[in-house]
Amino acid sequence: MLENMGDNMASMSSFFINDKKSLIANKASIIQGNKYRFTVLTNRLIRLEYSENGKFEDRATQNVIFRNFEPIQFSVTETEALLEIKTEYLTLAYVKNKPFVGGKIATGNTLKVNLNGTDKEWYYGNPEVRNFGGINYSLDNFEGNLKLNKGLYSMDGFTAIDDSLSLVLNDDDNFIERENKETDVYLFVYKKDFGQCLKDYYMLTGYPSFIPRYALGNWWYKNDMYTTNSVIELINKFEDNNIPLSIMTLGDKWHNSKNNYLFDATYLDPMVIKQFLNEKKIVLGLKVDPELGVSSEDNMYKQLTKYLGNYKNLSFFPLDMTRLALYFNAYIKPLQSLGVDFFSIGYNKIEDLRNLWLLNHYHYTEIATLKNVRGLILSRNCGKAPHRYPVIYTGRTKASWETLNALPYYNLSASNIGVSFIAHALGGYHGGVEVDELYLRYIQFGTFSPIFLLASDGGKYYKREPWRWNERNLGVIREYMQLRHKLIPYLYTESYIYHKTGAPLIQPFYYKYPQIYDEPLYKNQYFFGSEMFIAPITKHKNYIMNRVVQRVFVPDGMWFDYKSGRKYPGNKYYMNFYKNEDYPVFCKAGTILPLSLDKGTNPPVNIELQVFPEASNVYNLYEDDGITYNYKNGNYLITNYEFKYEKDNYMLSIRYLEGTCSAIPERRNYKIRFRNTRSCHTIVYVNGSPVQVKTYTLKNDFVIEIEGVPFNANVGVNCTGQDIEIDAVNLINDDIANIIDDLEIETTLKEKADAIMFSSLPIKKKRIEIRKLRKFKLEPKFVNLFLKLLEYLSEV
Repeated sequence: MLENMGDNMASMSSFFINDKKSLIANKASIIQGNKYRFTVLTNRLIRLEYSENGKFEDRATQNVIFRNFEPIQFSVTETEALLEIKTEYLTLAYVKNKPFVGGKIATGNTLKVNLNGTDKEWYYGNPEVRNFGGINYSLDNFEGNLKLNKGLYSMDGFTAIDDSLSLVLNDDDNFIERENKETDVYLFVYKKDFGQCLKDYYMLTGYPSFIPRYALGNWWYKNDMYTTNSVIELINKFEDNNIPLSIMTLGDKWHNSKNNYLFDATYLDPMVIKQFLNEKKIVLGLKVDPELGVSSEDNMYKQLTKYLGNYKNLSFFPLDMTRLALYFNAYIKPLQSLGVDFFSIGYNKIEDLRNLWLLNHYHYTEIATLKNVRGLILSRNCGKAPHRYPVIYTGRTKASWETLNALPYYNLSASNIGVSFIAHALGGYHGGVEVDELYLRYIQFGTFSPIFLLASDGGKYYKREPWRWNERNLGVIREYMQLRHKLIPYLYTESYIYHKTGAPLIQPFYYKYPQIYDEPLYKNQYFFGSEMFIAPITKHKNYIMNRVVQRVFVPDGMWFDYKSGRKYPGNKYYMNFYKNEDYPVFCKAGTILPLSLDKGTNPPVNIELQVFPEASNVYNLYEDDGITYNYKNGNYLITNYEFKYEKDNYMLSIRYLEGTCSAIPERRNYKIRFRNTRSCHTIVYVNGSPVQVKTYTLKNDFVIEIEGVPFNANVGVNCTGQDIEIDAVNLINDDIANIIDDLEIETTLKEKADAIMFSSLPIKKKRIEIRKLRKFKLEPKFVNLFLKLLEYLSEV
């Protein structure tokens, strides 16, 4: 086995490179002198190189895998000493053959770039103080002060990536240090066109990797000492509580004391575990850390000494191609043969991102080159093109409200470097206090995050198991973890869009509304795919009213609360009140939300379409086998859903659009749920013929069930009637009346308070009358609550 250790390593190295000719920029795009080279890649992207010996880099780097952009029109003006390059977006001025020197007041400036039509100027070494930041290495032991790395998004409309220190891929397909020490910078100048900046970035570095479908389900990763029986008991417990799970990951304690890469046979039988998980359609992950090395008691020790020397403890570090080949052939492939599907990379040294990147790159690409299966890893941010190596793990976070409050903004910042798939330890990895309300809010946030990862350190007092909370809380946890799996058809489609177009799964509000960037009340809000937005709850409730008071900014258009169906006209601020079971999730008018009603994560037989009124819309559901690269050869399916909205006349069509895929069920059952709609006259056609269907109302929704629909059939649904749409406008008076209804005070005092609160009295008079309720023995805490509720009423 080790004799063939180099097999497959070359293809792993160059996995993301389709053709090495694509690394060479078009000659028409290059302006070169004795010591400089500028490459105009697009109107917004220019490569800046300086080399004392006049040698420049055309090989792939850790970041860059493509340079052969289509040539564009630009102008060059030069004298013997000066050079000017001008595109639609930028004008570059450079003193020829001089090292790059910048600074607005520095003497001897040699390079600057102006943003055409603005007063903005980039210079070499610009601190980019208006950059909004991108994700850092991790959130290990985060305590409330979020320090971000530089991202691509900036209010100045420019940013630079310094690629000078990146490893390069040599002719033998080995990543090595650069032999030539040159300055190598990619400057993005995009003004307000950040979408175009991302497009250029993905062309340069590669489009985001397409995540396996199972990765969008619920993950479990608690660092306990498991046995074969305890793994089986745990999975059965999830099933008994009707809580879906798609991934089981073992932490630090699966291997024995003599061999860091061998299952401890005393406790764990991997074959039995894998067979059981396969039956449950659950994927097995394993944490590995090659820094642990190989001891002399390891069964591979003698073979490895031929290549690594004879030491008491053999180390794979520093990583090179020989050590990587040994590591994969001696340990990783045997673990895969036992059924391990993916690996969590336990190497955790912020000062050594080089080796972390190598581990991420080869772990991700190894499974793809070996089995035509899409790679997946769980690792901290390696810093170089991290969108290619999902999933990024934020590490050993503390269980606290401070941590939870930082997580939405961290996800938003990931979008600023083109990353979507961030995994947080929901509930907090260690420390803190186990509080039911905090745990619930972690669960709800995770439901509407790119990755749902229940994780913690080992120990019986970390309550990550949902059933360890009381029955009422368990019901809420179950509801949201079930909803997470229901959302997989939507999440998978949005993930495919991200892979194909680069549109992040999560997008900050400040892309469209930069004025809320520094607003603490709204800065955590985000768009979740194309149809939804979330205003996450990251603070504890007011315990007297038993609700979180949350002020929400609703963007342009008409939006609906996902759970209640309440309507929110956009471009306005709203004061909302949320119980433990509630969460601020909104769908835009016309949303067609595809949900799975099946167990597991495969393309479902039973689909629910939730359709929201007030606007027409089209949604194309994308599906494939969920794990291979066969979709690139046409093995996929796109189903078109189109909703044509008119008052009292809804038309919904379902039709096969393109592709073919054996993983898709031949026939499907549809549950179409028209939100905020009364019972109405319904006609349903399948392939042009009318069919009998089941109809009924569910709360404020009208439901139609159609059974046995061929996957490639054309379905038409028409709903008509008089005043069929239920006007569910959000009213703060109703919210406050419900709060009063829930208070534990005498009913007569509720009546008195209600009469005051909703009277036509001026606000000052209302405050006086509320305070007078003290003589009726209303406790001060309730007097203060009513006064606060009056403030909310006065803001409307």
